[in-house]
Amino acid sequence: MTGLLDDLFGDASAMDLVIAGLDILIVYYLIYRVLLTIKGTRAAQMVIGIVLIGVGFFAAERLEMTTVSWILDNFINYLIIIVIVVFQQDIRRALMRIGQNVNPFTRTHEAAQVLDQVIAATEHLAKARIGAIVVFEREADLADFVDHGEVIDARVTKQMLVSLFVPSRDNELHDGAIIIRNLRIHRAGAVLPLSRALNVAKEFGTRHRAALGITEETDAVALVVSEERGEVSLCFKGSIARDLEAETLRSALEDLFYGDKDVSSKRRADEALAAAEIGRAVAALAGAGQPAAEEPGKRAETTMTLRTQRPSTTPRPAEDAPS
Repeated sequence: MTGLLDDLFGDASAMDLVIAGLDILIVYYLIYRVLLTIKGTRAAQMVIGIVLIGVGFFAAERLEMTTVSWILDNFINYLIIIVIVVFQQDIRRALMRIGQNVNPFTRTHEAAQVLDQVIAATEHLAKARIGAIVVFEREADLADFVDHGEVIDARVTKQMLVSLFVPSRDNELHDGAIIIRNLRIHRAGAVLPLSRALNVAKEFGTRHRAALGITEETDAVALVVSEERGEVSLCFKGSIARDLEAETLRSALEDLFYGDKDVSSKRRADEALAAAEIGRAVAALAGAGQPAAEEPGKRAETTMTLRTQRPSTTPRPAEDAPS
């Protein structure tokens, strides 16, 4: 080991070692920023695909697979152009975000107030049977996934949120989604991409499909209010927890926004949505007159059987009309 180090660094001066270390740190930081920028977007999946193609090329070269090597070699020759064309929006965002803190949802008084106002608004809308979608933008920029709508740039308040969703001939924004960016109402009346999942339940209308769709494409968190059933649901990473009470919803949102950063976003989503489902079930039992406190064995059984919902095919009442 010592001999190897001597061969590598025997003739290097202290300044050479410092420069080499600085070089490694810069490359590490650049890779980290790229991964941070594409995290939660479709670009991450495309990067994985490119890496797999590169691995396939080296494997084909090693195994002397002439035809495969020729095809992959020509593809790699044009890779830089392909990357620029495919990732032009991501590259633009990366350059704009250098030095910026892209996640405003840290545990601050202002963030807590925003959550309070949104939860109060969704609770009011659910009781009034008014459909709504509220989307929290996180690290992934939603500009490439959201169409139409009007830029509002207003403070998040219950009154403002409710007024934007009240159906009226004079309110053309009520059918779209509200986008919350940097703890402010950025856009209203936005049109979201619908879910591409093949197993979306038929009971879900346009609102729920749109809420699922934006969370499939990005790391955004979406709340959707059903005007037919008067229930509030939470969507994240293509999963959904339905019919949530205010406190259960608050707990799930805090888990998603303030959760352990060392835990993957997918695992955090599963845990938060599963906890929301358990809270809803316990609340339903309490509302039915059954004791909310359960014996340890029964509670463990409940925890094991309730899981994060993906849209199921169980028939339920008709969903809100397409908006």
